[in-house]
Amino acid sequence: MIDLENLTRQVVLIAKEVGEFIRQERKNFKYENVEIKGLNDLVSYVDKTSEQLIVERLQVLLLDAGFIVEENTKSEIKPYNWIVDPLDGTTNFIHGIPSYAISIALEHKGEIISGVVYEVSQDQCFWAYTKGGAFLNGEKISVSARQTLSDSLIATGFPIYNFSRLEPFINTLTYLMKHTHGVRRIGAAAVDLCYLACGRVDAFFEYNLNAWDVAAGALIVKEAGGTVADFSGSTNWLFGKEIMATNTHLKDEFENVVKENFK
Repeated sequence: MIDLENLTRQVVLIAKEVGEFIRQERKNFKYENVEIKGLNDLVSYVDKTSEQLIVERLQVLLLDAGFIVEENTKSEIKPYNWIVDPLDGTTNFIHGIPSYAISIALEHKGEIISGVVYEVSQDQCFWAYTKGGAFLNGEKISVSARQTLSDSLIATGFPIYNFSRLEPFINTLTYLMKHTHGVRRIGAAAVDLCYLACGRVDAFFEYNLNAWDVAAGALIVKEAGGTVADFSGSTNWLFGKEIMATNTHLKDEFENVVKENFK
């Protein structure tokens, strides 16, 4: 039986250690170090080295676990799987915008059971494990108590290369701009979800995300009292490349807006 609390605390230490490497590299980072994976899809040695460091340490922490990782340092599926984004918000990092994070989650039989998101430049570490609550730098957090969209702040991410659902996305965005306090685009889905978990924003939606973008943050939202679903209101958010999340009060109103536009 895995001691999830102890395991999660060990992952926090790993995230902070690798986060220090990222923080130091940012000081002298040059754009010449950027590689192009695809249209507007950027990567650098910092992403790759961070992933290598994380995988090395996680292998020791939990023997015989598999890995689902962004930069393909190691890829194998087992009963327990680490889902890792070594630098969520790479474009922010490259351009010196201070919102990027390490995201590490542990999955078992389709469920996320432990999650850590370390927002490096802000030195803010969010973490949660199943039935253990959600925390920011050791302090317990919870989603907001906003009752209506009209009183809410929304987070999203803009599509950068997959524009196949741009029209329903823009329609959703238009409605939310007119009927909420506003919409924020932070540039890192893991951070969006954690800001929802601690009440800084009240709802979040985005499409074309990968498991490593959302796994840890979604668990943190759930343990903070929020809800997570795909655009149909179902459970295929981890690998379904779409996610919406809210506090419980806004669930029906927000989901109806997203469902209406993405039907």
